[in-house]
Amino acid sequence: MSENLTVILADGDFPVHAVPVGLLKRAARVVCCDGAACALLARGREPDLIVGDLDSLPPTIKEKWTDRTVHFTEQESNDLSKAFRCCTARNWHNIVILGATGKREDHTLGNLSLLAEYAQIVPDIRMVTDHGIFSVARGQQRFKAVPGQQISLIAIDPGTRVTARGLKYPLEDLALNMWWQGTLNEALEDEFFLDISPDRRLLVYHNLNGVSENFTDGFFPDRRNKTRRPPARKTLKKIFAGVY
Repeated sequence: MSENLTVILADGDFPVHAVPVGLLKRAARVVCCDGAACALLARGREPDLIVGDLDSLPPTIKEKWTDRTVHFTEQESNDLSKAFRCCTARNWHNIVILGATGKREDHTLGNLSLLAEYAQIVPDIRMVTDHGIFSVARGQQRFKAVPGQQISLIAIDPGTRVTARGLKYPLEDLALNMWWQGTLNEALEDEFFLDISPDRRLLVYHNLNGVSENFTDGFFPDRRNKTRRPPARKTLKKIFAGVY
């Protein structure tokens, strides 16, 4: 993964797996969603920004880090979305989201949906958990993998058609109408290829079981300049859902 990494740390489960912990250590900056600052400070690192409505931030931390807090009063978006907007406003586009899952499954689903929205602005954004990496695919892309690695493809947009090469169960222009339909596949080699119907989005999940910390080096997909790539989407109008 390239330098100048920005980690957005949400207030879900704090990472313990070597891959997300390694990303946190290597980050040039950590932007905390509200109460996530407490977890980060407890582990010996200072937040570079604390963003949100600050309803779960203790007064002592608010006072000590007042010069690093960005307070939003609006409740139309969650703290993760507020942090994302802060990052893009500062031109921090090399973003990995940590701590966005766990504690509550409804928050996890909401945040995964939001990842697809964020990717309209920052295509290579990632969400990394203790169990896997979520990214958003569009058009034609190659993804790094480890032979035998568990891979799942989840269609955000019903009816998304996918062709996949390099997976144990190849897909040939298959329409994915339900989230489960593209899950539980397996990489055969050190990369796999996806061809996705124009103007559709696909969540790609890499399981981290048995994967080393340096797996994220060079993980960003190869975005090819081909005629079948979907046109650019309109600027994101509204980010919503979730609580983290």
